[in-house]
Amino acid sequence: MNFFKPFYIQPRFFYAGIGIVTLFSFSYFIPVLFNMAQLSILVLVFLFLIDFLIIFIGNKRINAKRIVPERFSNGDNNSITVEVTNYHPFTVFIDIIDELPEQFQNRNFKLKNFLNPRKTKTITYNVRPTERGEYHFGYLNIYVCSVLKLVAKRYKFDNGTMVPTYPSFKQLKKFELLNINKNSTDYGIKKVRRLGHTMEFEQIKEYVQGDDIRTINWKATAKKNQLMVNQFQDEKSQPVYSVIDRGRNMKMPFNGLSLLDYAINSTLVISNMVLKKHDKAGMLSFSKKINNVVAAERRSAQMQLILESLYNVKTDFFESDFGRLYNNLKKHVTHRSLILLYTNFETLDALNRQLPYLKAIAKNHLLVVIFFQNTELDNLINNKAETIQEVYDKVIAEKFDFEKRLIVNQLKKYGIYSILTTPENLTIDTINKYLEIKARGLL
Repeated sequence: MNFFKPFYIQPRFFYAGIGIVTLFSFSYFIPVLFNMAQLSILVLVFLFLIDFLIIFIGNKRINAKRIVPERFSNGDNNSITVEVTNYHPFTVFIDIIDELPEQFQNRNFKLKNFLNPRKTKTITYNVRPTERGEYHFGYLNIYVCSVLKLVAKRYKFDNGTMVPTYPSFKQLKKFELLNINKNSTDYGIKKVRRLGHTMEFEQIKEYVQGDDIRTINWKATAKKNQLMVNQFQDEKSQPVYSVIDRGRNMKMPFNGLSLLDYAINSTLVISNMVLKKHDKAGMLSFSKKINNVVAAERRSAQMQLILESLYNVKTDFFESDFGRLYNNLKKHVTHRSLILLYTNFETLDALNRQLPYLKAIAKNHLLVVIFFQNTELDNLINNKAETIQEVYDKVIAEKFDFEKRLIVNQLKKYGIYSILTTPENLTIDTINKYLEIKARGLL
């Protein structure tokens, strides 16, 4: 049965055939070349048969498997490993054509390598998914040929492998590594100066050099006849909600990912930090409806709940209903919470339409509106204009950029905090704002 497996004639065979045809053509003018061309045909056919026999005769001489992770991290490089074993008694040359999931839109994927006799080789390549969901692989195709490279035999392995793609848990691990000193208020991102103490009392202890003298407890000092100080701890168990706008304004792409995906990746990281800081982490998404609701808690399974909810967040291409968001928060979030609202406003008019709802939310909660700079506009502004059209484009870009700054001032006027950031700096800027709020005791 192995003898009749599919085989593929290699380009080298056709190049040789073209050379023989050329010899026959020139033999019209140089007759001695005619005999050389005939001999070349015999040699080519003989070598082809030899190559065919050594590649095809025998039992299964090549084995391969694709090793994939349990899940992909969205927006990051993920490693795929291919292990190939050569059971031939001679060195073979291989072409690896892996049928990648349709989301990658890569139809020209090929890896070339060689295998020593009776050896196994591991070959690794990276893929970068840019959307969440299920990624289905097709066949792993291995094309094998000998040193003659006239004919190749195809082997097929591992059809139907599926890998789910989740929000960027690699980014989550990266920021966890930055937390070298777990007792420090700075998370390795940006140092924040603490302004006084929170009011959550922990214990009374003996004074040691370096303690703040303002915390001396004079009554306890008088009883013990030695200096005693009050010890405070950071106020804990404060609810922090990440609210993700999944309307059409969050579908704008940047470096392969949509703004929605950047917001999802940031939510995963900030939720993990909130739990590390002993606060309660929760989330929800909204557009025409409220979805993916995870109540703010500090239970052990909270991160898994948030991860599974983020996996299913998708845009519905409608204009988001901020009134519905306000009503939901008023009804279900009864304690004062930190609300991190991921959205995007391109113009001041777009903000003014939603401003009454944002002001209403800010009355009961500490609201931080997080929206994005348009980096394409920054490029237009920074480039020198040389034509009238470029001057026109630059003026319009400066107008929109100015409106972004006006949005920040407008929110500030009503006591609403804001973060205007680029997509690649979203996570770091959000972490810094959370740490600043914690350090200043604003919540």
